Amino acid sequence: MTHPPLPNRQSLLGASTQCSFSFTAAGLALALAVTVAQAQTAGEPKPASPATLEFNKKSTASLPWSDRADFANAERGLIARLPDNGVIKDKNGRVVWDLSRYTGFIKDGAAAPDTVNPSLWRMSQLLMDAGLYEVVPGVYQVRGADLSNLTIVEGEQGITIYDPLISAETARAALDLYYQNRPRKPVVAVIYTHSHIDHAGGVRGVVDEADVKSGKVKIYAPEGFLENFVAENLFAGTAMGRRAAYMYGNLVAPGPQGTVTAGLGVTTSNGTVTLIPPTDLIAKTGEKRVIDGIEYEFLMAPGSEAPSEMMWYLPKFKLINTAEDATHTMHNLYTLRGAKTRDARLWPMYLNQAIQMWGDNYAVQITMHHWPTWGNAEITQLIKVQRDTYKFMHDQTLHYANMGYTMDELPGLVTLPQSLAGQWASRGYYGTQSHDVRAVYNFYLGYFDGNPATLNPLPPVEIGNKYVAALGGPDAVMKLGREALQKGDYRWGAEVVNHLVFAQPENQEAKNLQADILEQMGYQAESGPWRGFYLTGADELRHGVRKLAAGNPASADIIANMSTDLLFGYMGVQLDAKKADGKTLAINWIFPDINEKHALFLENSVLNHWPDYTDSKADVTVTVERATLTKVLTKQVSFEDAVKTGLVKFNGNPAKFVEFMSYLVDLNQYFWFNIVTP
Repeated sequence: MTHPPLPNRQSLLGASTQCSFSFTAAGLALALAVTVAQAQTAGEPKPASPATLEFNKKSTASLPWSDRADFANAERGLIARLPDNGVIKDKNGRVVWDLSRYTGFIKDGAAAPDTVNPSLWRMSQLLMDAGLYEVVPGVYQVRGADLSNLTIVEGEQGITIYDPLISAETARAALDLYYQNRPRKPVVAVIYTHSHIDHAGGVRGVVDEADVKSGKVKIYAPEGFLENFVAENLFAGTAMGRRAAYMYGNLVAPGPQGTVTAGLGVTTSNGTVTLIPPTDLIAKTGEKRVIDGIEYEFLMAPGSEAPSEMMWYLPKFKLINTAEDATHTMHNLYTLRGAKTRDARLWPMYLNQAIQMWGDNYAVQITMHHWPTWGNAEITQLIKVQRDTYKFMHDQTLHYANMGYTMDELPGLVTLPQSLAGQWASRGYYGTQSHDVRAVYNFYLGYFDGNPATLNPLPPVEIGNKYVAALGGPDAVMKLGREALQKGDYRWGAEVVNHLVFAQPENQEAKNLQADILEQMGYQAESGPWRGFYLTGADELRHGVRKLAAGNPASADIIANMSTDLLFGYMGVQLDAKKADGKTLAINWIFPDINEKHALFLENSVLNHWPDYTDSKADVTVTVERATLTKVLTKQVSFEDAVKTGLVKFNGNPAKFVEFMSYLVDLNQYFWFNIVTP
């Protein structure tokens, strides 16, 4: 993919834009694909500093290192390793998953490198246990073939698959591994636990849509799944996708001085993202279904880890699936790629309900990431630790917020008690106590701390210039930054040097210093995403933004299942308000294949639309099948060809439609916007 020259954030305000009828939902890109340049030039990564060595030693000294239960559970039930060293390719031979880039240096039993937090190293070692595993007879998981797990349950007529990964290629490879070691029964059902792309994007790798439409295969999902799957990250998609590359360390090569897994899983695959809508929705807690001869009882958990999510229990296997609400890490109440903050009040309530409903009966627990837990007492302990971790952060954040403490003061006050902090499952491998606490504050009180001095702050470049001047100029700021680096006072060093970088973005010496500081913070991070952010920021400060090939998860499946309301809503986000200033337009849209009609209005530099309506005074009426529009949006058919061949028809003034389209911006052309520089 070729991107246009990228303006910085200051000049972007006045940038000219070009007409485009395409868009991406790159924020859905947990499957964001990038090609990492292996060669390092000027600004090589540095070794761990004495301060980092000391920090990593002290911060993990009190952890229960003698507790090896997770390693035993991660290894339990192994049937077969992933073939080809964990390398999975698409039909054209392109690598979409390569576990060997991690297994090549993350070895079981090896001591943590100086440049990796020992606790994160431990989690990364656990994530290298990859392959096909028997959970109990009749239930199997393929782990390590993508960010999430693929689970297979054997029933009376065939198999049921839970959460078919991100990409069709990795899901197919996981199913193939199962078939190589178990009877080749047909897939008769798929169940999506929740509305994130790493739990449904690979569905076409395991089932054929024709079988779904014929009723041969059923797909189950929680109520609201489709709307949330498509919508959650759509409107801020480009920004989310760019930040996801930071979060998952996609721009930094794996290695002791690079990415060492994302904590929740290894990393994201970069294959074909697909979607087949559910045929059956689960709506109520306590609802029971028999799927391929096996009884299920469901617990709805909307607004917890995802807007649409559910857990369930299988009496036959005494198995509880806690989806992503109880894994082996502190999870995100706010995800750093960007998303709506999650409800820390509801999340522990659902986990408490799971214990109430099934706590007397379960004997094995699976999640859609990490490894299973066996034993009734052990499962209850894990769920309680997860429950109380989120409830503690919720309650104590509000406890101190009601005393007047602000969002940035709270991480130092709301610290987990040792009874939780000493549990491996509450460690911040993915979410962290620091940003989760701030998420709770923001959920209830927003970003403003109440101090009028912070009500209307200066923008980063202007404040950077003023701070640099106030501190005595660039040389003085560099001196402060070097002193902070030398002392290991990295948080202060990053703060002060950041002002110089934003004041003088061409000052490579300042950027190199900031990179050295951020790098040490990455080496100290227990969280995979924090490490990803720090080390990616350091790399881009040293080398600039590498405008690499990025995968486009806005597949035909996703766009085809986008409601027309969402489609027109996104056009409103694409609108260049300055170009549209003073313009008025009315366009009727008729979609005969789905029997929909809409009127779209442009006025006051805003797009609005009325469904089930056409305006008799509209400038132009556009008639096009929604299926054709999907092909245009995904660039399978050019808009010009669709018009020439009669797939798009106009009634009225076509020039007005062309004028309208000229006001829309392809936001994905700005995917590689600057983050650590202005």
